[in-house]
Amino acid sequence: MTEETKDRIPVWLYPSTLECMDALLEMDNCKSRSEFIEKAVRLYSGYIAGEKGAMFLPTAITSAMSGIVSTTENRIARVMFKLAVEMSMMMNILASTADVDENTLRRLRGKCVSDVKKSIGTVNFEDVAKFQKGE
Repeated sequence: MTEETKDRIPVWLYPSTLECMDALLEMDNCKSRSEFIEKAVRLYSGYIAGEKGAMFLPTAITSAMSGIVSTTENRIARVMFKLAVEMSMMMNILASTADVDENTLRRLRGKCVSDVKKSIGTVNFEDVAKFQKGE
């Protein structure tokens, strides 16, 4: 692989632009301002031309979104596992004290599925208590 030679050119930048660049040099693993400017020009040129910019931006966005979704998915999975354990404990305690026949359980399951679908997953304890009391 042959290495290109670089041309030296004067660059005039505002002090605020230099401060911004200096603050980001280390974050982007750039060893110099020249390297940072080279990367910035290539990215912006690709963006304007619709080539590399179009490829880079969706990749960056996809990567960020993937990380967010993965983190959220892990949190939800942990909460659902804990909830399932608590529900299992509650069902075992109730089953040990209640005498309910299979037909009643089947009808109750149908009613509960219908209630949850209608309420988009939010079931109110007060409404369930009223139903059980026949109100």
